[in-house]
Amino acid sequence: MRAHPGPPRTGAPPRWRWALEFLALPQIQTAPFRRPVVVPPFGRGQPVIVVPGLLSNDRSTALLRNSLRTAGFVVEGWGQGLNTGARPAQIARLEAQLCDLAARTGKPVVLIGWSLGGLFARVLAQRHPDACRLVITLGSPFSGDRRANNAWRVYEALNDHTVDEPPFPEDPGVKPPVRTIAVWSRRDGIVAPACAAGEAGQADRVIEVPFKHFEMASVRGAVAAVLGLLREELG
Repeated sequence: MRAHPGPPRTGAPPRWRWALEFLALPQIQTAPFRRPVVVPPFGRGQPVIVVPGLLSNDRSTALLRNSLRTAGFVVEGWGQGLNTGARPAQIARLEAQLCDLAARTGKPVVLIGWSLGGLFARVLAQRHPDACRLVITLGSPFSGDRRANNAWRVYEALNDHTVDEPPFPEDPGVKPPVRTIAVWSRRDGIVAPACAAGEAGQADRVIEVPFKHFEMASVRGAVAAVLGLLREELG
């Protein structure tokens, strides 16, 4: 994991990178059954919500969530089944979950969003900065052309709005008024690296990782990178 001055300014990733993403599907499917990445505990009860990406559910983030629990965090998935897009009712339930978890634990929440889930995390942190301690996006297309990815056609087929007109007034490209970290990869076969890294001022910290899009929360190296990042940020 390393900071980088910026990703290549390109459009959507080439189709051959998109095809390579599917090699990671077995890792996603078996995530709930794999042993967590173990590090010396440092979470100290810090609450975390992990939000999955488009056409993913909490199963896809199970390895990351189990590893966070082992590290001493209080962790929740989003608990809404398959993430099919920016549905107002789903975002409202996630918003209520954020506020409830912050109230129950007495601590602001870390939001970790993978792909589309990262857009939701940024929007919620804009709405409720007092309930959020940190936002981490993993390969999330929050910046630039919302069609600079290989998923927008699927998104629009599943929803009654375009990717340019989501059903919320907030702009995910605006940095929330809390610490915000954008994780991106030049190996990403779904989202253009530039869209996941953002432009100057859109994140407090921009980190490059050497993983494909589907690997960012489902392989041990990527989970270890997230844990390392949290240790650096939370101390």
